[in-house]
Amino acid sequence: MSRQPSWGTALAGCILAALASAPAVAQGGKSAEDLAKELSNPIAHLISVPLQFNYDARIGTARDGFRLTLNIQPVIPITLSDDWNLISRTILPITGQDDIFPGAGNQFGLGDITQSLFLSPAKPGAVIWGAGPVFLIPTGTDRLIGSGKFGLGPTLVVLRQDGGFTYGALLNHIWSVSGDDGRRNFSSSFIQPFLSYTTKAAWTFTLNAEMTYDWKAEKWSVPINAIVSKLVHLGPQPVSLGLGVRYWAASTNTGPHGVGARAVVTFLFPK
Repeated sequence: MSRQPSWGTALAGCILAALASAPAVAQGGKSAEDLAKELSNPIAHLISVPLQFNYDARIGTARDGFRLTLNIQPVIPITLSDDWNLISRTILPITGQDDIFPGAGNQFGLGDITQSLFLSPAKPGAVIWGAGPVFLIPTGTDRLIGSGKFGLGPTLVVLRQDGGFTYGALLNHIWSVSGDDGRRNFSSSFIQPFLSYTTKAAWTFTLNAEMTYDWKAEKWSVPINAIVSKLVHLGPQPVSLGLGVRYWAASTNTGPHGVGARAVVTFLFPK
């Protein structure tokens, strides 16, 4: 039987209570609705620090394993000129997992860091876009958490915002280029189509898929995420609180299966 994390219920309860009671707010001359819509744009000119908690279960051939992942994902826009911005997006995963295959035991530590840099027009038209390089940095502290390989490739994001709707896709491809000769090389494509709707009261309803194709193994991994979030005020700090479910529509034989959960706490630092 998979063991459930004890903090999961408590975290979900805290977020649900905050979502139910918190009012919409304005910050820095922007309404809560505007800030919530900016959060739906992966390359918005807004400093944000999302803390994304994921729970995935039924991992391994025996379906006995589970994994908890905290993704720390700071987004930092940098003004290069009147015409161009550079947006830095970092994913720093901290992972705890157990029984991901028979006899694996448990592991806890830092995973590989993904660093993306998007060059984007400062004054976009109807279509918002950004493109640049993506790097995979082998910071994994355990062989069962990290790849042991340095990787790089291109990344692209394209989206539109119409009224309360935001829709588009984020894509990248990463090849392994150096690292531990004893670890397998990889060639991996990531495709994330997303659709969200933000209400006047700063509620956001999001549906996305995080599709990864392993070209070496010729296998897809496709979790689909449905998330409800609300922009609130904790003292002077604007924060987005979100809670949702994820379903693994496709996975490898040893990957997660079935239904998981996601909770997101995002700190905003509007200019």
